[in-house]
This record gives sequence, C-alpha cells and structure tokens, in this order.
Amino acid sequence: MSAATTRSRTPDRLCAEAVDIARAAAEEAAAPGVVGEHVEMVVEGDRVVTHLFECKEFGYRGWRWAATVARASRARYVTLDEVVLLPGPDALLAPEWVPWSERLRPGDLGPGDLLPTESDDLRLEPGFTGEDAPPPNSPVSEDMAELVEAEDVEVTEGPVTALPVAPARGSIASVAEELGMRRARVLSRYGLHVAADRWEDSYGAKTAMAQAAPATCASCGFLTPIGGSLGQAFGVCANEFSPADGHVVSLSYGCGGHSEAAVMPKAPRPAPPVIDETVVDAFPLRVAPDTGSVTPTTPDPDSDLGHS
Repeated sequence: MSAATTRSRTPDRLCAEAVDIARAAAEEAAAPGVVGEHVEMVVEGDRVVTHLFECKEFGYRGWRWAATVARASRARYVTLDEVVLLPGPDALLAPEWVPWSERLRPGDLGPGDLLPTESDDLRLEPGFTGEDAPPPNSPVSEDMAELVEAEDVEVTEGPVTALPVAPARGSIASVAEELGMRRARVLSRYGLHVAADRWEDSYGAKTAMAQAAPATCASCGFLTPIGGSLGQAFGVCANEFSPADGHVVSLSYGCGGHSEAAVMPKAPRPAPPVIDETVVDAFPLRVAPDTGSVTPTTPDPDSDLGHS
C-alpha cells in the first residue's frame, strides 16, 4: 500500500473535529428541525472529510445530510465544500426510471393522446409506395388504362400489349389496393404473430370459457369473418350477450352464447335388431299337453262329441 493511499484513508484531525461547522451548514441548507444526530464520518481524500447527519424530514426515510469540509495544505482553518442530501443504505428510493415506451400498457391510450410509432418498429414493414409502378408505356400502367368491367370487355385477338386499352384491374396499384397494401406501412410477419398470440391468450382455446363451451366459434352464427391471413384463424364476435362481443376471437374459442347451444338434441333411435343366423333354435310342431294353464283330462268315449 502506497503512502498516498494511507494518507487518504487517515482523517485529518481538524476536519474530523469540524462537526459543528458541518451541522451548521446542513441546518442552513435544510428546513428547521430536520437535521438529526451525527451518523458517521467518511474520508474522501487528503484533508477532505464528509460528515453525515440523520434526516428527519417526512418522506425521506433513511436519507442523510452530507456536509463535506476540507482544509488546505498548511492551513489552520477548515472550509466548507458542499452540502447535499444523499440516500443511505436503507433509504426509501423511487423506482428506476423506465422510458414511456416501455411503461405503456394496453388500454393506457385515452382520448386525445397521441402514440407515435418508431420508424424501425418490428411490427410494421413498408407497404406499396408507388416506387415499383410500371413505366407510362407499360400495358398495366394507370396512364394507359381506365377501369373496365370484365363483362363489358370485348374479346379481341392478339397479345395484351397490342390492346389499345389495358384494364386497370390488372395494374400493380389496383392489386395493392385490393390487398390493402396501399399504405405507407403494413403489418409485418412479426406483427401478425404478436397480434395472433395476444388474441389467442385473451380469447383462445385455452381459456376457461372455451373449455366449458358447448362448441367452438367456427360453427357459431354470431361469428363475423375478417379478411387477410388472420381471417383463417380469427373472427369478430357479434353476440351482445357474449363476454367477447366486439372482440377478435379465435375460431377455437367458444362460450355459452353459441348460436346452436339452445337447439334440442334429436331423440335417440333404437338400435336395429341383431339376428344371429349361426344358431338354430328348436321349435316343437305340437304343444305339449302340460304346458298350458288348464289341467288336461281324459275324454269319455261314451260321451257325445262336441260341447254342451
């Protein structure tokens, strides 16, 4: 250990004894009655000492007033450097600052609020901006075509490039508009997956409501289809009595408000008779005399035939 390090850790006697000077400076900077007892002394360097005092102000539990004093080389008097309020090891601190973009949660956006989207947002990607439009002399150019319905087009011989008017329905701009891509930015593949996962967690097959449902939304008459690739797995619920009314639901979701939940089941049909043709049952040609409920009697040969 060097001599300089040893000197820096050894408190200067005059600076260590200047507790009253440090307290007076702390009381001048703070409100009256909030500077408490002397807590400790910290050696900052050669002839530089910081005196720490307890802070009694409400809302600053564990904080301490720090008054730093110093003495010049070969000087006989101690001077004041600074007075600050510092947190102690058990101080009550505010949570770490988080940017607003990370603090934002679904539902925080209110009327009049503006939520800017970053230019490099992973949920979005560039849409059709017109930069890939065909040249003016192209047969699919908008400058050369007017919208013509397919049933009104006269079939003529020759290639499409030889036609005087090219239908605008086949242009890149019309196709992009039909697909919903004539916007500055559209959902990227990552954005589609994030939205699908979020909707599946809220109204998906794993929810308690779907587990107890009589059937899925795929067979419900209240399901309104949506377009795009998400329409293959999601739709919008239009049942006002359903907990998912107006929400995007998974086709595997379900609830008790299913359109066919109240339909009475059909009466069960009896099973057809099963005939075993491999077993032969023996049936007598004549009934045995002792099988009836009347005791048989022996007829009298001398009696008249017939019944009285």
